[in-house]
This record gives sequence, C-alpha cells and structure tokens, in this order.
Amino acid sequence: MGYGLDKQIHNIYDPRPATQEELENYHDHDYIEFLSRVTPQKQDEMRSMIEAFNCVEDCPIFADLYDFCKMYAGASLAGARKLCAGTTDIAINWSGGLHHAKRGEASGFCYVNDIVLAILEMLRYFPRVLYIDIDIHHGDGVEMAFYHSNRVMTVSFHKYTGDFFPGTGKLDDNGTGLGKNFCLNVPLLDGIDDDMYLTIFKAVIGDTVNAFRPSAIVLQCGADSLGCDRLGAFNLSIAGHGECVDFVRRFGVPLLVLGGGGYTIKNVSRCWAYETSVLVGVKVPNELPATVYDSFFEDSEWKLHPPLTGKVDNQNSPASLQRIQIAIKTKLRYLQGAPSVQMQEIPPDLQGLMASENRTAEEKDEERGTGQAGERRNPGRSATRNEYYDGDGDNDQDDVGSSISARARGKGARGRGRGRGRGKGKTVTSAATVNTDDDETSTDDSTPAPPTRRGRGRGRGRGARGGRARGRGGAPASTAASDKGKEASAEAEGGDGASMEVDE
Repeated sequence: MGYGLDKQIHNIYDPRPATQEELENYHDHDYIEFLSRVTPQKQDEMRSMIEAFNCVEDCPIFADLYDFCKMYAGASLAGARKLCAGTTDIAINWSGGLHHAKRGEASGFCYVNDIVLAILEMLRYFPRVLYIDIDIHHGDGVEMAFYHSNRVMTVSFHKYTGDFFPGTGKLDDNGTGLGKNFCLNVPLLDGIDDDMYLTIFKAVIGDTVNAFRPSAIVLQCGADSLGCDRLGAFNLSIAGHGECVDFVRRFGVPLLVLGGGGYTIKNVSRCWAYETSVLVGVKVPNELPATVYDSFFEDSEWKLHPPLTGKVDNQNSPASLQRIQIAIKTKLRYLQGAPSVQMQEIPPDLQGLMASENRTAEEKDEERGTGQAGERRNPGRSATRNEYYDGDGDNDQDDVGSSISARARGKGARGRGRGRGRGKGKTVTSAATVNTDDDETSTDDSTPAPPTRRGRGRGRGRGARGGRARGRGGAPASTAASDKGKEASAEAEGGDGASMEVDE
C-alpha cells in the first residue's frame, strides 16, 4: 500500500470465511471437525487425534487455527468465483497458496488446501485449469488431488534431491488413469539463477499452454524460491520471480494468483508487492516508500530489489535442464490435443452460495457507490447442476449425430462439411436442415421410393449459432440416410467459442 497499488486495483474485496460445507468439498469431514474443535488448551486430551491428523512439528496447533483456515480458504474461493462470474480477469490472494495440505491431514505449514478448493470451484465453469507452482517445495497436495484428472494440468518447479521436503516431485511422475501425462514436474538443484530458471520456465509453460490450452490458470507464487530465503536454496531475484508472473499474465487467460511459502519475511513482502505491480501494470521505483516498517529494510538501504543472487553455488547445468525440457515435451506429445470434457458433469453449486454471495456483493458495492456492482464481461454465463461442457478443442473421437456434429462453434465463424450416405427415395431438392433443438429430416412421402441407390452429399455450414447446414446431392446428409446403418455427418469448424476478453 505504500506504493499506492491499492488505488490501481479494480476492486478490493473483503471475502467472507469459507463454510464447513465448502471446506468439506475436498477435505474429509472428520478432519474438518477436528480443526474446528482443537485449541492449544485441548492438546493433551486430543493428543491421539493431533497425531493422526499430522498436526505436529511443522503444523502446530495455535489459537484461532480454524478461523485462520476459513479466512484464507474463503479468500481463494472468492477469487475463483469472481473469475467464473467474469467480473475480473485477475484475482489475487497473497494469504493463500497452501499447497501441501492433504484431504485428511495437515502437512508443511498447510492445514486446508485452498488451491484445490479454488480449482474445484473454477471447474464449474472452466473446462480446463492449469496449475503452476513456483514455490521451492513441490506442490504435492495439489498434484495428489488431481492425479487422476485430465481437466487439471499441474506443473511444479521445485528443488528435488529425494530428501528435501516433501520428498516428491520426480521428473517421471506422470499422473495415472485419465490423468496420465497431466502431471508435470521440473525438479531442480540448488543455486539455480534467473537466466536458467526463466529459460526452462518459459519453455515448459509455453509448450504446456499450447498443448493443454487452459481455460483458466492458477499460479502459486511461493517466495521461498528467492535467493537468501531461510529454507530455500535458489538464487532467484525478485525481478526474476516477477518475470515468471508477468509471463503467465501475458497469456490473457483468467488468472488466480496465490501466495505460498517464504521464510525471509522482508523479502516476501518485497516480492509480492512487486508482483502486485506487475499484475496491475504499474511500474514502481526501486526506492521503498516510507512506512512504519522502515526498520525491517534498513540493512538493504530501503531498496525494493536488494541483491539476493549468487549466495549458493549453481549445481544445475544447461545439459541437465535440456534433458528435463525434452522429457516434458515428450509427455506433452501424448496429450494429442486438449482433453475432452464434453460429457463431464460440472461440480454442483454449494447450496446456492454463489448466487447469494453475488447478490450480497452487489448490494455492498451499491452502498459504497463504487459503480462496479453487477458488472460482467459476459452476462450470459451460468453453471447449473448436470450441465455438460461442449468445449472447443476437445479431443473427442465419439461418433455423434448430425444435429451435434453440424453445430457451428464461434460467433460469425464459417465452416465446411461433407456428407456421404446411401439414400432411399427420389432426388431431394433440399438436404436436411439441422436444428439444434429438434432435428427433423423431411421428404415427400407421397412419391413411391425407387430402388435403393447410392448418393453423395456435400454440406456447407455457417458458424452461426443456429448451426444451419445445406447439402447438394442425391441424398440428404442425415443420420437416417443409410440402409446399412452408416451415419452421414456434416461437420462445421468454427473459431474458438471459449475465447475470453481481457481487460487491459
């Protein structure tokens, strides 16, 4: 706030805490019940449960623990909902990003996995979500949650030696089932600097975005990957860390930005202040503004970008990074295009909380006179239970009827189609008209049908929403045009129907 960045942000929201029902959308009921009951005063009587849920050592019990979890998880959920509603393109919650928490236990200073909860929320609207983690520790909790999913691609850049916490994140960890090859790990060694890190980061993320084509991105910005961190061992500068954020921002995809680790507090505050300026597109000077916290930055002469690099020997080599990059490219080739989500159910709304929260937020905005209440980039968005996606770029191989396959995607896009079939009846003056609501093919039943003969049809469609197709030839391009059960289809190729506008 010393730089006045709060004045440059479109809206600053005061989110409500997450409810127990929302937390249990991912976490086990017994674990959340435990968090709601445990206090420092009850540690002796609840010792067995504390150990069972791993709230020991680096996950201590402290006063108001449950309220803390509800607050940071609620903020990440609120950011996810703003992106789904289209009221913002970038949402930031620096208090979130606790990527180690598991479904039924705490881990690595993380109690509730707000990232998983936010991604589940986003999957109600966005077909595909890309998760990127630049914390020095492997994002194991998020990877585990989506290890079997092809709708979430997880990419983690982290230190890996086998014994560095959490001890996971090998290059050859792939995911499994539907999620095979949708889990990418970039294991790095001590001392990596800006040049090497940015080279592999841009190469891997660029290739991943091209292959996966995410509808939204979640970026975890753990600052323990900076040089001089008390627990980290990299040589990244604040500018280098921020360049990763800027690179992701430039994709123009709805973006949720979260915090994470960081154990040299003065550098964490510098880093996230700088990255906030990157996200809002404002250049800030290297001189820190005068605040009540001046004493924390006196040793670096009140600079935003102190020297943090060169403190640890770089054990990475260009050859080792090249091997990693080649392995990642090989995995991405197995994707064969963006995954299909056409028949995957949208997660249900949590007891109408989204709608009621939007109404409450609009009322508060109107009371404050901000003029932002109810603003939407796309007012037609909604997500209802049992709704199914039909996303562009889906890698579907299923045979579908002409009423679906002839549907033109994208506004004003043009498409071409071909139809082939065996036709019964005389030459038809007009091929079937495809109606996405109620498909009908009409012929003149008063004319006797001559012997079966082979016909060819060509269809040409315009990519308007009506999905209209016309055909020329001896038989209509319809699903009933073959006496041997062969289906004829008219396919229309359109523009990207899921494209997003980006407010600069």
